[in-house]
Amino acid sequence: MREKWYYGLLGIILGGIARLPFRVLYAISDLIFIILYYIVHYRRRVAYENIRASFPEKSDKECHDICRRFFRNFADYFVETIKLAHVSDEQIKSRFEIVGIEHVDRLFTEGRSIAMYFGHCGNWEWGTSITLWSRFKPSDKIVYAQVYRPLTNEWFNHYFLMLRSRFGSVSYEKKLVFRDLLMLRRAGCQAIVGFMSDQKPSAGDVTHVVKFLNHPTAMITGTETIVRRLDMAALYWDVEKPSRGHYRMTVRSLTENVSELPEFALTDMYARMLEQTILRTPDIWLWTHKRWKYAVDYPEGFIDTLHSQSLES
Repeated sequence: MREKWYYGLLGIILGGIARLPFRVLYAISDLIFIILYYIVHYRRRVAYENIRASFPEKSDKECHDICRRFFRNFADYFVETIKLAHVSDEQIKSRFEIVGIEHVDRLFTEGRSIAMYFGHCGNWEWGTSITLWSRFKPSDKIVYAQVYRPLTNEWFNHYFLMLRSRFGSVSYEKKLVFRDLLMLRRAGCQAIVGFMSDQKPSAGDVTHVVKFLNHPTAMITGTETIVRRLDMAALYWDVEKPSRGHYRMTVRSLTENVSELPEFALTDMYARMLEQTILRTPDIWLWTHKRWKYAVDYPEGFIDTLHSQSLES
């Protein structure tokens, strides 16, 4: 009973915060930043050590500056995500611009389904507003979706699923996503599905090691496997943060014919593009994630092909 009252009160508080204007939300964000960074030191050491190891050419001061800016952005992410519950379509479109939506519209016109690779950059939760930009709206035959790992807390899991459905998209659990997408295809539906593939792979997953941000890094390969098995087109979501509370997401093509690529080439392309996004603006990536908690080694005969190519438009 006590837990029920607790979450009921929490829901009321979050709902009240979501109704506040942005200028007030960012004042709250400033306070959250001070608490996280200067008082409780929430994963500050983890973030700094990740940054320090990723940018050996930078000075300690530069790395601390990146770390501090990251925590400011992280605090913004909290209040912006809560705001999703009560933000208008006009407000979100004025703050989250999508460039290159014609790639999505053309692929839908051609009858294709799409895998949208992205990472923990900027405010990834706002990306569900893509439905407001495309000519193809969610319907019985057009599905917008994102893959998620269920949270251990049932109340927060439900809360985030609610926020992510705000603009008409659905969420597919990671372990069931292939089955769900196969069912959509058999039903004659097209889908665009967001895959956040920069996380640490789960135990037992098939991985592919690349040099990423100066680390030997095991990359998730399940996304590429799904793209190959369902013959999906693959796009990349390149995020910028021009100013506080404003994001620009540019849709970039990875491949429309994955069968023509060697194994893991698509994963390499994603890692390269994500790294370019992070190098351009390091403070917008989620540095508190323990991405390199477990060390991996480069495979025998490893050749660093990622850094012999440039970012494609």
